[in-house]
Amino acid sequence: MDQHRKNIFVLGYDERHAQDLLKIPDADAFCFHPLLRTDEVVHQKNFYIDDKLEKARNILRKFDGTVDAIICHWDFPAMPMAAILCAEFGLPSPSLEAVLKCSHKYWSRLEQQEVVPQATPEFCVIDPFDENAVDKITLNHPFWIKPIKGYGSTLGFRINNTRELHHALGVIKQRIRRIGDAFNSILAKADLPPELNKVDGNCLIAENLIHGWEFAPEGYVQHGEFHVHGVVDMIRGKNHKSFLRYEYPSQAPRRIQNRAIEIAEKVLRQIGFDNGCFNMEFFWDEVSDDLWIIEINPRISQSHSYQFEMVDGMSNHEVVVHVALGDIPQFQHHGGFYKHAAKFLLRHYTQQDAVVVQAPNAEQISRLAESQPDTEIVIKAQEGMRLSQMPDQDSYSYILAEVNVAGKTQHEMLQRYQQAIKKLPFEFSPLPAGEKN
Repeated sequence: MDQHRKNIFVLGYDERHAQDLLKIPDADAFCFHPLLRTDEVVHQKNFYIDDKLEKARNILRKFDGTVDAIICHWDFPAMPMAAILCAEFGLPSPSLEAVLKCSHKYWSRLEQQEVVPQATPEFCVIDPFDENAVDKITLNHPFWIKPIKGYGSTLGFRINNTRELHHALGVIKQRIRRIGDAFNSILAKADLPPELNKVDGNCLIAENLIHGWEFAPEGYVQHGEFHVHGVVDMIRGKNHKSFLRYEYPSQAPRRIQNRAIEIAEKVLRQIGFDNGCFNMEFFWDEVSDDLWIIEINPRISQSHSYQFEMVDGMSNHEVVVHVALGDIPQFQHHGGFYKHAAKFLLRHYTQQDAVVVQAPNAEQISRLAESQPDTEIVIKAQEGMRLSQMPDQDSYSYILAEVNVAGKTQHEMLQRYQQAIKKLPFEFSPLPAGEKN
């Protein structure tokens, strides 16, 4: 073992994202070690939080060397698990309570309301298992409902009328406990305020409908100092509900970006968030000029890593590693070959299940790589798979593939995406007779 290299443990490790870590400028100064792999902690049918935490502890205890940092770039349950482990092993990290004040959607709204009420939409909490839940909602239609803990818009519904609300609650009650019960095991380890005594992981938040230009400042707080290293646009698809692409740099007016950054700093200071990374999503209403907070993620987004690398010449993992070590990140801008980059989500816009009868094969992807060497493809819908077998999809579409594309201009980037998806054929067939949709 190299005694001169820092040991960085990655909670939710996989080979694909490990390559991003190896691309940071000073990667040779570190040894990156798996601390549970992605397929052990992310997109699980059952999360078994306590078992996973104990397995991670045992890996760290038995390690023959110094444990210098724990990092993670996944949402649930990796991020709160990382906060718990960092506290136990004396490593820099936001507290578990600070992480939860970001990611517990109801608790987060309470904190936001304290310091930026003008940027906080009206909201209320819903217990979907309460027979009188519909009568207790204080918002007028239309509004949005979602679990107080979720990701990828899973179990999020726009509600236009009572009929849609009853339908959504029926679906949610069948599926919410998968994440909700696991989230409860995390909440049991935190110091919660009295307002959350009856708001557990199987509750929902209802929020006024907000809309506009969607974007996210991404940055970090370290030793009380607040920094932003980039702003990413979040552009929705033709159904106006599902994300189409995450584009960098943001094309929002600079004054709007600066206003959002000021709001982000106020909220994170209110929360007591320190020694960690974040991205905070906003809507800018171009008509009213209002800014609304959508949600706060207490981590970088791995969905932004390619874009930073293509445009700035280094992945946002540069920031993660150094914040976790307590060092000052050396992130620099404009060092990449391109001016624009985006992660596109190629979607099948339907709520109907189906069987994937054709998906791009290795030869087709290889040919695309020859014509677009900097384009990266990750196929999600494999041949023979049912669409409903893909985990953690939103309520309105299925992600078939991730397509990372860059260009010298925005037009070139968009053109390359269109060229790429023409070479990624997908075909579907209805479910066999007698099978449930």
